[in-house]
This record gives sequence, C-alpha cells and structure tokens, in this order.
Amino acid sequence: MTDRVARILYIDDDPGLGRLVQKALQGAGYVVVAVTSGEAGLAKLGAEQFDVVALDHHMPGQDGLDVLVQIRALADAPPVVYVTGSDDSHVAVSALKAGAVDYVWKDVQGHFLDLLVQAVGTALEKERLRRDKEAADRAIVEARDRAELLLREVNHRVANSLAIVAALTNLQRNSLTDPSARRALDEMQARILAIAGVHRRLYTSQDVQWVDMQAYFGGLIEELRSAMLAWGSDYEISLEADPISLPTDKAVSLGIIVTELVTNAYKYAYVETERGDIQVRLVREGEAARLSVIDEGVGFVGAKASAGGTGLGTRVIKSMCVRLSAEFVYAPTERGTHAMLRFPL
Repeated sequence: MTDRVARILYIDDDPGLGRLVQKALQGAGYVVVAVTSGEAGLAKLGAEQFDVVALDHHMPGQDGLDVLVQIRALADAPPVVYVTGSDDSHVAVSALKAGAVDYVWKDVQGHFLDLLVQAVGTALEKERLRRDKEAADRAIVEARDRAELLLREVNHRVANSLAIVAALTNLQRNSLTDPSARRALDEMQARILAIAGVHRRLYTSQDVQWVDMQAYFGGLIEELRSAMLAWGSDYEISLEADPISLPTDKAVSLGIIVTELVTNAYKYAYVETERGDIQVRLVREGEAARLSVIDEGVGFVGAKASAGGTGLGTRVIKSMCVRLSAEFVYAPTERGTHAMLRFPL
C-alpha cells in the first residue's frame, strides 16, 4: 500500500450518495470504486484488489451486516468501515462484533464525509500495522527455526566430537599396562560419554533447550552398564525417574554425578564374591528434585571406600553440586550406601 495509491470500494444502494463519497475520497488522494449492492461489491472484491471497503447498512435484499460477514470470510479480506444512518447503537456494536474496524454515522447534511475520510485513513494505517506485525512475527519464527536448526547441528557436532575424544581415550587406555592408569582413563571415558549423551539427546529432540531426564538417564545407564561389563563387573542397574526436563547445563551436571556415583558403586559396593543391584532414582518434590543412587553392598566407610583412588570423583561430584545448588549427603541406611542430593528445579 505504500508503493501505490490506496483503492477504496464504497458499497451503497444510493447512487447519488455514492458519487458524493467518491468525490470526497478522491479528493483525499484515493482511487474509489462505487457499487450499489452487496452482490456487486462482493463480485468486485473477487475480481480486483481493494485496500479498504466502506459499507452502507441499509440496502435492499441483504443489509450491510450480511454483506460484512461475507466480506470477512474472504481470504485476505480488506478492512471494512461500516457506514450507517441508523441512530440505533446496536447496529454499530453488531458491525464491530462482525469484524468492522470502524463505523461512521451518516447524516443527511453530509458532514459524515470528512469523518469517513478520517476513518478510511485510520483503517489503512491499522492494516499497515497489522501486516507489519505479521511480517515481523514471521521473521521471528523463521529466525527461531534457523537458530534451533543451527543449535541442533552444533549439538550433533559436539556429540560426535566427544565420541571421538572417548574413542581416542580408549585407544590410549589399551596402550597402557598400568591398571591404575587404565582405570583412570576408563572413568574419564565414562565422564565424556555422559556429556556426549546430553548433546545427543538435544539434537534428536524437538526441544533443543530442555533434556528429558527419563530418556537421558535410560541411555546413560545402558552405556555405563556396557562400560562396566568391559571392566569385568556385571551388576544390574535399575532406573526410576519421574518425568522431569532440565536445561542443558543442569542435565550435564546431573549426568556426571550419576556417572561418578554409579562408577563408585561398581568399584566399591560389592566384594568379588557378592552380587547385588544398583538403583538410580530421580523424584520430583514440589519445586525441587531428589536424585538417589543406592546399592546393597558393604556400605559407605569414609576414606576406606575410596582406597586406592585419587579422590577426583568426590571433587567432581562436589563441583557439580555447586553448579546445581544441590545438597549432597550419604543418607542413613541399614545396608549398603544411599548417596542422595536434592536440587531446585
């Protein structure tokens, strides 16, 4: 509408009044087409493009309200200014409810012509603003979609890169003969895979900002069990998780904590002649969540639990708890170890 003269369609069964309106609107710089019936107006709208329709109320056959409903049903319908000589306010209210953008009271002296010119100008401006808003909204949606696509690609590449790092770590492990060094690289590989799992979930998910913890923990536990089998340990890991989604940074921190705690349970919970299960639970508690890793082994015995270890796992857990604003404790239990942390959602 900014690159051409606006075209106005005026529908009124009075030809004389139509000419007066045509003259007034042309004087304001518009191209005006006048027709004398609703049927003729609808035919014009089907054949030509108009920027605003000015529509009279009283017409034979079907009144302006009937025609207004049909205009608003058209694809990409132009805005309608309702023109009425009736002093019944219900007519104007009905027109606005039916989709008119404005109304003008038509008086016999012709004073309404100036008001009609103003109303048409206002309708054109409102329509321009509406179209600009729709274009801006489309641009925002397109930009968001592009950003999400790029973020998925970034997560895909990060997951692939971390998988390569894990594979290189495994190659380095296989070249070593020192059992302590091999175990340290095994644990590092598990930490890397825990982080890679988050990014893998993100690029395969519809929501690239949140991680479904049920699905993520399910995949993580399967990877940990496979890794532990390769280390010569064969314990069952069970998962109970409420449907909770977390932002990426929280999911990464929680995944690393689970990796450390499950790895510790594999290493220290059961002596060689014992077998038992390891349980992972994630439970929503109002505006917070509770993570538990439970075994039925020898139990937590302080420093002895990490005999032969470096203490790195404990430092990693404490660091991740700080990021989560989590409280970490070893809960009392009759048998085994119950590691538990509670964090705000």
